[in-house]
Amino acid sequence: MIIPVILAGGTGSRLWPLSRSRHPKQFHALVSSEPLLVDAARRVSGSGGYLPPFVITNEENRFGVVAAFRNAKLPCQSIVLEPEGRSTAPAAAVAAFLALEKAGPDALILVMPSDHHIENSRAFLDAVEKGRTAARDGRLVTFGVKPTKPETGYGYVKTASPAGEAAAVLKVDRFVEKPDRETAQRFCAENLYFWNAGIFLFGARAYLDELARFEPAMVEASLNAVRNATADPMDFLRLADSFRDCPADSIDYAVMEKTEKAALVPLDAGWSDVGTWDALYDAAEKDEHDNATRGDVLLRNASRCYVRAESGLVAVSGVEDIVVVSTKDATLVAKRTESGSVKEVVQQLAATRRNEAEQHTTVHRPWGSYETLHLSERYQVKQIVVEPGAALSLQRHHHRAEHWIVVKGTARVTIDDETRLLSENQSIYVPLGATHRLENPGLIPLTLIEVQSGPYLGEDDIVRLEDVYARV
Repeated sequence: MIIPVILAGGTGSRLWPLSRSRHPKQFHALVSSEPLLVDAARRVSGSGGYLPPFVITNEENRFGVVAAFRNAKLPCQSIVLEPEGRSTAPAAAVAAFLALEKAGPDALILVMPSDHHIENSRAFLDAVEKGRTAARDGRLVTFGVKPTKPETGYGYVKTASPAGEAAAVLKVDRFVEKPDRETAQRFCAENLYFWNAGIFLFGARAYLDELARFEPAMVEASLNAVRNATADPMDFLRLADSFRDCPADSIDYAVMEKTEKAALVPLDAGWSDVGTWDALYDAAEKDEHDNATRGDVLLRNASRCYVRAESGLVAVSGVEDIVVVSTKDATLVAKRTESGSVKEVVQQLAATRRNEAEQHTTVHRPWGSYETLHLSERYQVKQIVVEPGAALSLQRHHHRAEHWIVVKGTARVTIDDETRLLSENQSIYVPLGATHRLENPGLIPLTLIEVQSGPYLGEDDIVRLEDVYARV
């Protein structure tokens, strides 16, 4: 059996303002109607020979993973939380140890990013099947995409022989760093080079054995982190804090560039890493003027543009080759072919401590989500959505009072020693300093409007007294 391992810890800063560090691109529906993370999981869900996936992420993104799998009604083996990201090689080592515990010495793991787009899932699964025999024989399989243009943003893999219809698995000659444009053009002209898709298939034991040859400290640190991991009430598996001391490196650098067991399976499935707005433009459907749009967009005399409206109408007139992305709290306008430089914009925002660098107006929590509708001096208005059967922590505030108005569903509200049920159009006042809890006892999501008032409205003005999700 193959156990998928989905790596979901990235930030996707080049897709700002949609992707932000506290809700990155894998949680957004960029190409299909579902988030990229769900697309990745669904690709190997329900197919013969696959167990439910391990998802490796971090503390900040854990509830986004839970919400994505819950909303998609997909099974998950375990959500593994790294105390600190140490790149892909240690993450794969952790997954390999867990796979050995789950499926025994013959376990195969399919390591794949959560934030890539693959147009043809059937072709992807066919490629994995071609690599399965090689992986069972101890080979470390990577998947390579035949270049369609001289791309300087990808790493390349050179094979020892040209790709042919009869060759399902090719011997790897070497891995190549991101090239300059002239070198990339030469790679495209030859029949030996593939884009490195960052997807791997290997036996859990075989990977650990090779990793131990080249990076023994990484294997030891990963094993200790798994052995001393703890599970919490939401079934997160928290790696031990000692994982922070693990050497950081990618699978490519730590193993694949050094091993003699590397093999490549060509992947012809419409792959894209959708790492920039320009890459997303390439993957999108276009109109007769080569424009790609999403949301409420009006175009006039525009061509070769990518325009995305997440909130409200966006009108674009008399322009070519630009990206326009509008969210509720930020708008990006950039030259499409230079959209990779958006990362520098995010760095500038972070340097000036702008909240837009990290957080959306909608914030996901284990019980649901909240969205800031208006923020001003001494008052804030939020929309709160609580999932059926979920509950916020028992808490109090030192600096604010709250007024709750139910607009959909049923709320169970506890204030000090009194508990009440509220239905649609009913409201309740939570005084400053009162101990309170909000619950959804119903079968449909609870939606309410919260009006906060006080001299300080920060999220750190929450004193949790009890919490079913074991948050501090």
